[in-house]
Formats: sequence, structure tokens, C-alpha cells
Amino acid sequence: MVSLREFDESDAAALRDGQYPGADTEDIGAMIRDWKEKTYQGKYFEMLAVTDDGRVVGSVSLYERSANIASAGIEIFPAERRKGYAEEAMRLILERAAGRGFRAVQDQVAGDNAASIALHEKTGFETDGYVYTNARGREVLLYTAFL
Repeated sequence: MVSLREFDESDAAALRDGQYPGADTEDIGAMIRDWKEKTYQGKYFEMLAVTDDGRVVGSVSLYERSANIASAGIEIFPAERRKGYAEEAMRLILERAAGRGFRAVQDQVAGDNAASIALHEKTGFETDGYVYTNARGREVLLYTAFL
């Protein structure tokens, strides 16, 4: 069963192996300690472990864009993809966003990322189809889920 929970330092090796190959586990432990602060650049932020029966299979973040809008980011470890974890994690993070008082979640999705587009559409996001150039110079679609 998929669930979300806070990371703890004992998850550093799983994160290294699944998401940050080659990173030092001590550096990852420091990131985990930072995540416990639940802020980034002065705004609400949390990074959570996506687990299946207690085993970490990825991560999901929730970041405050404004008082009413958040963004979510999901990273399922490559070896764990195509098992339904991203869809369940997205549904859970949308519930969490609503519980924190957000009214919408907006995500930027690369126009050539078919898997992410399918995930967002399957979990109730919509787009106007307009291609934007984001701050990193990438062409993206803006997907919004109203909570």
C-alpha cells in the first residue's frame, strides 16, 4: 500500500541509490535535516517519502507558490516506475495540499514528457495547452488541479 511519510536520516542510503546516485549519504542526511524545517526560500515546503509497505520507492514535494496555490513534484525511483506509485502519490499529495488550505496545485510539465502529462491528466489536472518558456528556458505546459 502506497503512503507518504517524512524522511528520516535512515532513508539516506535509499535516496542515494534511487534518486541521488553517487551522492554522499552524509550530504543526503543534511538534506533530510533541512527538509524537516518545512520551509524553502521563506515559504512552506515539504519533501516526503513515497513508500510501499514501508519501503521507500520515491519522493514527493509540496511547495507554496502563494497563499492559495502550491506545486507538487514527484520522483519515483527508476527501478520502481510503471507500478502505479506516481498516481497514488499524486492523489495523496493533492489531499495533503487541500488539507493545508491550498485551493489549487499547479505544475510545469515538459511538453515532451508523455508519462508526466498522462499522470497529471489521470489525476484531474487540466491545461490550457499553451506552451510556456519557464525560468530555466524549457518549454513547458502549465497543469492545474483545483482542490
